[in-house]
Amino acid sequence: MAEAERVIGTPDMPDVGDEAAASADRPRGRHRVAVLLSIAIVAYLIDLVTKTIVVKKLEGQPSIEVIGDLLRFEAVRNSGAAFGIGEAYTAVFTVIASTVILVIIRLARKLYSLPWAVALGLLLGGALGNLTDRIFRAPGVFEGAVVDFIAPAHFAVFNLADTAIVSGGVLIVILSFKGLDPDGTVHKD
Repeated sequence: MAEAERVIGTPDMPDVGDEAAASADRPRGRHRVAVLLSIAIVAYLIDLVTKTIVVKKLEGQPSIEVIGDLLRFEAVRNSGAAFGIGEAYTAVFTVIASTVILVIIRLARKLYSLPWAVALGLLLGGALGNLTDRIFRAPGVFEGAVVDFIAPAHFAVFNLADTAIVSGGVLIVILSFKGLDPDGTVHKD
């Protein structure tokens, strides 16, 4: 069990009356929140910069072949969810993204696991990236279309925010299957 705790960053649980140990755990929790926020900011900024470049340089232009027919960059506006599903529900997706962001912020208070910090940071950065599009891009506030541009052959067009969201989601599934909780504890089912 000690090896698992070392790998996932499980905090040493203090005795109920041990104030010194409890205060020693707080910085470790703050460190995990700092990791979460750092990853979220980096993911968000990379997404924002790439979308800005795509809008300025690629929108209205022919697609760019990156790897022959396998991968190209093509500017697409998506008012729906993944794969263009639900284009009439842009406001609903805005509310969902806002809720995800609020849940992550609330969960961050109890965060003691470094892998969970990474996963939630990716999810938060991606959600913020696509939410920014929905709020500030045409056709209007809370109705904006997300800028997608990565177009693999025989697959939907997506962006780096989507990549961060999916990566964070996959990591969360893996952590859940391993029994690792955001508070750093390990549970066996």
